[in-house]
Amino acid sequence: MAFEVLLDQVGSLGRFQILQMAFFCIIIAVMYPHVLLENFTAAIPGHRCWVHILDNDTVSDNDTGTLNQDALLRISIPLDSNLRPEKCRHFVHPQWQLLHLNQTFSKMSEPDTEACVDGWVYDQSFFFSTIVTEWDLVCESESQKSLVQSLFMSGNIVGSLIYGYLSDRFGRKIICSWGLLQLAISGTCAAFAPTFLIYCSLRFLSGFCMISTLGNLFSLAIEWTNHQSQSMAVILLSCACSAGQMLLGGLAFAIRDWRTLQLTMSIPMFVFSLSSRCTVESARWLIINNQPDEGLKELRRVAHINGQKNTEETLTIEFLRSTMQEELDKAKTKESVWSLFCAPKLRMRIICLSFVNLATSLPFYGLILNLQHLGGNVYVFQVLFGVVTLTGIFVAFWTTTHTPRRLSQMSFMFLVGLSILVNTSLDQEMQILRVALATLGAGVLSAAASSQAVYQSELIPTIFSLRSTIRGITTIFHMIGAALAPTLMTLTNYSPHLPWITYGVFPILAGLVVLLLPETRNLPLPNTIQDVENE
Repeated sequence: MAFEVLLDQVGSLGRFQILQMAFFCIIIAVMYPHVLLENFTAAIPGHRCWVHILDNDTVSDNDTGTLNQDALLRISIPLDSNLRPEKCRHFVHPQWQLLHLNQTFSKMSEPDTEACVDGWVYDQSFFFSTIVTEWDLVCESESQKSLVQSLFMSGNIVGSLIYGYLSDRFGRKIICSWGLLQLAISGTCAAFAPTFLIYCSLRFLSGFCMISTLGNLFSLAIEWTNHQSQSMAVILLSCACSAGQMLLGGLAFAIRDWRTLQLTMSIPMFVFSLSSRCTVESARWLIINNQPDEGLKELRRVAHINGQKNTEETLTIEFLRSTMQEELDKAKTKESVWSLFCAPKLRMRIICLSFVNLATSLPFYGLILNLQHLGGNVYVFQVLFGVVTLTGIFVAFWTTTHTPRRLSQMSFMFLVGLSILVNTSLDQEMQILRVALATLGAGVLSAAASSQAVYQSELIPTIFSLRSTIRGITTIFHMIGAALAPTLMTLTNYSPHLPWITYGVFPILAGLVVLLLPETRNLPLPNTIQDVENE
């Protein structure tokens, strides 16, 4: 590419790139946990109905003397099918006769019980407070937890469309700074939200700036790195996302109050927003958007940081214009979305890639946003999932280097679907095996997403405007999958296995769709629509 000639003049892998990458990795490691906050801030602790005779320190006597808490619980709360206290119902009147029975009734007639009317009592051994305990989002209101997560992901979709356009219009740097500031303000205000409705609105605003800010950070890192090192840059930034998952697990274990945790993850964003003003704008974006003087200034700034001398003599505005002329001419040719879909082969690629993106994000977010459904210690799961997603990134890097693209992508998708479907068929008592399969699924999903990014970049034309448009389309489908993932959990009202079956079926279908795409390993990249059509 023409810009790489300029990049070689100022240093394509020097001190500037190292400092930039370190700064971006720190931002992403602290920023990414905002996607997963509801694993802890909206965790559902053990709960039961508040009962006057049990929770108002009332002492009751009968023929046997003073009753203990277990006896009071037995006469106040019915048992479910697993012989555990019901979470959402209690006896209308104390069932004293149960104290004199040698066996326990697991079922009571409907008139003898009623839904909780005086609130709930929550187990605080794992979570001191969450939005669930704050606003009683249990029983009939339990689906509202999924509503919060869906709103956050919906904010990602809307924000990626609006901020994606604004970043192409006004630059990567300013949108990054504004996105970090918006996340800081909305996240901090969410920690003090007085009502559930206000909290939902603030989480929507947090999601609004999340994906666009992450995307711009990735773009800035890639656009200041030569082609040979871009894959490594993406891997390092993706590793920062995994590090963020582990960081969240540790902080959530130490901070059990949801408001304090929300505030702890939001305050650093103010610092990052101010610090990001010192970052360097993409010179390539400046040049393509008819700001060559500003682009030249940024190139010389990078050259100075990298210790390149005499760049003012060699790096001139005339040299810049002559080097970038061909790319500037291509950038002036704007292809409409309709023209992309008029080309049969390119249209098929876009449709297939969009479905694969949706089918990858749907189970991925279904797993990482619902760690509590796996049982056990959610803090350990969060750290464990961070470790396996990190491992999955390096597995993807190895497979894309040594195996055909299509074969590795299909294998990953099939393995993901099978691990989720087998997990769904296992009994709850087989906890270790269920956790192992869920962990395997998360790791393979991470590998699938990473290899998909490489495969997609080799399937779409290299012209800047075409590539940006197609990536925008596939990103929207990725975010649609992310928004649908928590929404599907509401299907547990009909069947506890239905959401997980859906999470498992989609990757298998995506693996079959990959068969419709061509192999790209060790083949030249297409530059135009005609290159794709004539292949």
